[in-house]
Amino acid sequence: MASEEQARRDVDPITLSTVWHGMQSIAREMRHVVDRTAQNYLLAVLHDMAAGIWDAQARTIAVPEGPTSMFLSQHFAVEAILEKFGDDLHPGDIIITNDPFKGHCNHLPDWGFIRPVFYEDELVFVLLTRGHQLDTGGSFPGGYFANGYDIHAEGLIIPPIKIYDRGVERTDVLELIWNNVRFPEGVKIDNYALMAGLTVGEKRIHSLLDKYGKQVVLDCVEEMLDRMEANVRATITEIPDGTYFGESATDDDGTTLDEQVWVRCEATIAGDEMTLDFTQSDDQRTGFVNCVLASTYSRAVAGSFLFFDPEYSPFHNAGSMRPITLVAPEGSVCNAQYPATVGGSPVNVGTQVLEATVAALSQAVPEKAVAAWGRRRGHYIAALDPRNGQRYTQTTTDADGGAGAVWGFDGFEGAMGMSGLGSIQRGSVEEIEIRYPWRTERYHFTPDLSGAGRWRGGSGMVWEVRNLGGDARIATGSSDGDLTQPAGAAGGDPGPLSKMYIRRGDEIETVRTHRMIEVKTGEVLGKVSGGGGGVGEPFERDPQAVQKDVVDGYVTIEAAERLYGVAIDEATITIDEARTKRLRGID
Repeated sequence: MASEEQARRDVDPITLSTVWHGMQSIAREMRHVVDRTAQNYLLAVLHDMAAGIWDAQARTIAVPEGPTSMFLSQHFAVEAILEKFGDDLHPGDIIITNDPFKGHCNHLPDWGFIRPVFYEDELVFVLLTRGHQLDTGGSFPGGYFANGYDIHAEGLIIPPIKIYDRGVERTDVLELIWNNVRFPEGVKIDNYALMAGLTVGEKRIHSLLDKYGKQVVLDCVEEMLDRMEANVRATITEIPDGTYFGESATDDDGTTLDEQVWVRCEATIAGDEMTLDFTQSDDQRTGFVNCVLASTYSRAVAGSFLFFDPEYSPFHNAGSMRPITLVAPEGSVCNAQYPATVGGSPVNVGTQVLEATVAALSQAVPEKAVAAWGRRRGHYIAALDPRNGQRYTQTTTDADGGAGAVWGFDGFEGAMGMSGLGSIQRGSVEEIEIRYPWRTERYHFTPDLSGAGRWRGGSGMVWEVRNLGGDARIATGSSDGDLTQPAGAAGGDPGPLSKMYIRRGDEIETVRTHRMIEVKTGEVLGKVSGGGGGVGEPFERDPQAVQKDVVDGYVTIEAAERLYGVAIDEATITIDEARTKRLRGID
């Protein structure tokens, strides 16, 4: 017999479906508002932002899309705000924070805007939009400065503070913030764009409550949470009980150079519960790669979600997270404490947390194995644009390699960075050249830049741009993969190493990750970015698929034979069946 609580919220399936999908639509519309009104290249083009809905108990209700680091752990941020402000939350309030320690944010450039939603004088929901700002102050534009003394060198640290109080703008607070960042007018526009997303979200929430009534909507929310919990628990029970191990390293921490920083995950399955334990990871570092707990939580939970039914993906909520426990000791690189620098955490070691998680779970469920994606190959440029005489800062994700393979499928070509799981996009060459004084001279996939496997990783890239502006200083901090490779899974090969260089006439200077460099006018900045890892034994790949890779230019004839045991006739580009059998040891 159903419990009294279940009977009370026995909503009909049509209403439940409408409310559930309605919440997803509201979160997406909030994000769309920012997409269409922000001016920052990171927000408006690359979509480095997220939006979501939490309830009055800080439980995650709707987070359908966006970089994992920006929302999967933001119940920590909502909890902190509810605790700090208590009864001093009112209709029309908006709170801002980017503080990784007091506001449970990812790193300083990702500013969060939070709006409590009241209905019939009761707090019912909390909305959050979060976006990567053009600048947040600090020693170097953009926030990826590798040698800060402490987090204060990385930029302005904003604790949870009201910028709208009962609908009245606290202009003095906003002016204090904008006065401490570069490009204040641009940041101001983006801030209002993120707040506009909250305004639209509040209106849509009120419409939903008006149509169905507060109690019906809240009953639907409880059912949404319980159903996702039941789905995830049922999935976990299908994984064999046991403890599985995965690890991943970043090149270095940007201060102690060429010394790898390791993240290690023990994934323990016990019945319908999963524990992700990062106790064996390295201690927090002097350099800027440290993750705070919220950042680690986001990536680890996202990694576990990859092994659940993909139909669940847009619907994950607090119910999905109930069966998952995270362990990350204070003072480790996965739970760094103030005043640790954390600027690089979205790339390193956030990516490594995700990679270590999927490596462990790929052992537990090899038929769902996931390989690591091509490593991030970003940068921040700071210079003067001679076309208008103005300073600019520019970043791009265009040089990143492809996605890792998964069991049954090759990795996506051209996907962007595993940390964002494809939610952050590539930009347009034409728009980059309009916005910034750099000309793209090479930009293409390149053969043999992916991990071999029964299913091949997505291809890597070659990318070159020429500086047509003034001498530029560049931070390579948002990069990785010079010394460490994205792992394959279930017998697949890792993705290749990457490299960066400056072309000065006929001379080429190799450039390393986590460094500060200069590119003078007329010089070329270039990157060769390794692709994703492979899944499954390479000699088990369908020879027809290997032949198609050769035709499409992803694999050379030599690599087809060496890596896959498939002989391709150079003249006809057809498979030499007899030689292929000999190479593969088939009688």
